[in-house]
Amino acid sequence: MWAWVANRVLRNRIAILIGVILCTVFLGYEAAHVEMNYKHGGLLPRTDSAYVDYERFLRTFSEDGNVIVVGAEGGALYTPEHFGAWYELGNDLRRIQGVDSIFSEAHLFELVRDDSLMRFAVRRVMDRAPADQAEMDSVLARIRALPFYNGLLYNDSTGASLMMVFVNAALFNTEERTEVVKALGDRIEEFSRATGIRTHVSGLPWIRVKSTQLVKGEMPVFMALSLFVCGLLLLLFFNSWRVTWICLGVVAISVVWSFGAMGLLDYRITILQSVIAPLVIVTGVPNCVFLINAYHYEYVRHGNKIKALQRVISRVGAAAFMTNATTAVGFTTFCITNSDTLIEFGWVATIGIMVLWALSMLLIPILFSFMPPPKPRHLKHLDRRWLDRAVEWIVRTSRERRPLIYSITTFCTVMACIGILRMKDESRIVDDLPENNPVLTDLRFFESNFRGVMPLEVVVDTKKKGGALTDATLKRIVKLEDTLATYPEFSQAISIADAVKFTKQAFYGGNPEKYALLNSTDKSFILPYLEGANARQNMARAFIDSTRQITRVTVQMADVGTTRMDSLLSGLRAQVDSIFDPAKYVVTLTGTCVVFLKGSSYLVDNLITSLFWAIIIIVALMALLFNSFRILVVALIPNMIPLVFTAGLMGFFHIPIKPSTMLVFGIALGIAVDNAIHFLARYRLELKLTGGDLHKSVDLATREVSVGIIYTSVVLLAGFSLFGFSHFGGIRALGVLTTLTLLVAMLTNLLVLPSLLLSLNKHIMSKAFQEPLLEIMDEEEDIELMELKLDRPVPEPDAPEGDEMDER
Repeated sequence: MWAWVANRVLRNRIAILIGVILCTVFLGYEAAHVEMNYKHGGLLPRTDSAYVDYERFLRTFSEDGNVIVVGAEGGALYTPEHFGAWYELGNDLRRIQGVDSIFSEAHLFELVRDDSLMRFAVRRVMDRAPADQAEMDSVLARIRALPFYNGLLYNDSTGASLMMVFVNAALFNTEERTEVVKALGDRIEEFSRATGIRTHVSGLPWIRVKSTQLVKGEMPVFMALSLFVCGLLLLLFFNSWRVTWICLGVVAISVVWSFGAMGLLDYRITILQSVIAPLVIVTGVPNCVFLINAYHYEYVRHGNKIKALQRVISRVGAAAFMTNATTAVGFTTFCITNSDTLIEFGWVATIGIMVLWALSMLLIPILFSFMPPPKPRHLKHLDRRWLDRAVEWIVRTSRERRPLIYSITTFCTVMACIGILRMKDESRIVDDLPENNPVLTDLRFFESNFRGVMPLEVVVDTKKKGGALTDATLKRIVKLEDTLATYPEFSQAISIADAVKFTKQAFYGGNPEKYALLNSTDKSFILPYLEGANARQNMARAFIDSTRQITRVTVQMADVGTTRMDSLLSGLRAQVDSIFDPAKYVVTLTGTCVVFLKGSSYLVDNLITSLFWAIIIIVALMALLFNSFRILVVALIPNMIPLVFTAGLMGFFHIPIKPSTMLVFGIALGIAVDNAIHFLARYRLELKLTGGDLHKSVDLATREVSVGIIYTSVVLLAGFSLFGFSHFGGIRALGVLTTLTLLVAMLTNLLVLPSLLLSLNKHIMSKAFQEPLLEIMDEEEDIELMELKLDRPVPEPDAPEGDEMDER
């Protein structure tokens, strides 16, 4: 079949090139219209109870987590000049498109009793900036006489003040939010310069925008770095600009096709999707190295360029397909999870890798068919003495020092198992941001002064209309607020009970001592005033639904991570059930932070499941190739050890289990197992050529594939190590851990795998292994597919045109 494909490709090369160009133009157009994902979440499936609870909350009380908070340090704010500037800042921010309202000490309201109309009137505490210090002190006294705002807008002990900027939730799910955030940031910075007061900005909308901007900034940088590093390695390997540009062109087209597929599937770019481009580049260049090495070796054997290119397709096509398929499996298994984020990433990565295989199998033979034959200087990479010495050391060590190899491997594996026992599952909302990022610094300010900005909602369903305003329910809510106040992770809670207290204080002329729930005497006087309030004046509308059956208790919390969050929710759940009888009330803990943190835990569980299925599918593919259970076991050992080793290091170095670190294992396994496939396929071929000489076959197979494994591993290690320079902790961990895993996998496949084959020898050999279900190498002739060593190249007459072009 592959010989037929090779003939069709080379005979129809013009038509194929035109087809590839047209597809690239079309998919490039689609790729240009791929947008960033501005929505938060996407980790939980729609059927998950936490997601269902959150959606029900949104339907009842609209969006939560749509507040940007601005904090001012110290007590320097409370002077007429500075407080006036704070007042003007709020007014200016309110006028920015996308900002719905402003709430701060300079913009708060109080209720005033209007006996003539028998209702409460809403009145601003101040409607202009204070003119002098006496007026400033008067305003400050009125603010401090309103307990409703204590801990919500100011912190008396630290002197910090907070401004809430309520933003339009719909607009902040679009590209326009970037301009809103820029306008906010510029105006806040102007306030800081004018007053000398240090300000901090945070809140989920702000964090989301800043994270997205980092993603957009890093994407082109890492794509360019990947192309540069891989291009440099190609130039060092092949000493040819022509080869370098062809390989980079192939992977660049693959990137365009990958993002074009993203556009066709209507996917958006997330932090995870942002690594697709460098990922395709890094995994694609080894493909090109593999094919070009095969082409050069074939050409040296017989000096016929077209014949060499035909054999590249016919004799390497199946092997390249299987190695790319096993790599793709590491990503495809993400698609069996119930997380939209992982499913989209899995599909795009899988498409990118398989498109890369198809394009490299088409474009490399076709483009080289138009080029002059390679010259002797281009073939020098086949005869590098330092590589010869390295290969000889590998062969000698696996043959003569097997006990040492087993001892070191066993020791490292045992130590890694000890490290695994120390691993912890921990994720945070701002996990991916670096420690010195201003967003993280500002978040710490709000956590130390106001105990955090992450919204947590306690929703109480009383199961009957009007039940939210009964005395029994209000008293239980107060008790719940007192319970929440005992947790250092929670801010001042706010609820319908506080609105009722605020109303009572207003009825009694603003007396702070009257800030309490209504008693039976109060009700007879105050209820007529409440009944006369219109919708705008009614504070309760933010805390109860239209039927007054469901109410909410809102609290902000610190970004404590999944471990602490689990214990918090468990402890709080028990306390809530002791306050609200489960037979009479349905109480739900929800909010953006709950959904996100539960989503992270859910994602880790799904990634473990996807790793399990990746192993199963890879084993199935290898069973199809080698048809021997014993060979499968031998092949998996050197590829499972790197995963165990990396997991152990994570435990020793306190690198937590989270989505970004769990991604490493499936990806690395899919890539690393390619080395074992190449080795065992070559070993089987050598068995046939040597008449079943097991020891000689292992030695020959090691010599043939070692250089190929080293070359491709160097490219992969260099490419993935680039991710270590990312500003995102998750991407950085992905790069460093994958690099480490692939490095260990290279060593185990070069040393442990041949050692096991030599040690077990006849115990693992079977007729089924020598007669596989699926051939991936042409065993009719000794085709050195992974041969990168040459005793004496056969020179071709130099073509002046090609030489001149290449030297340029």
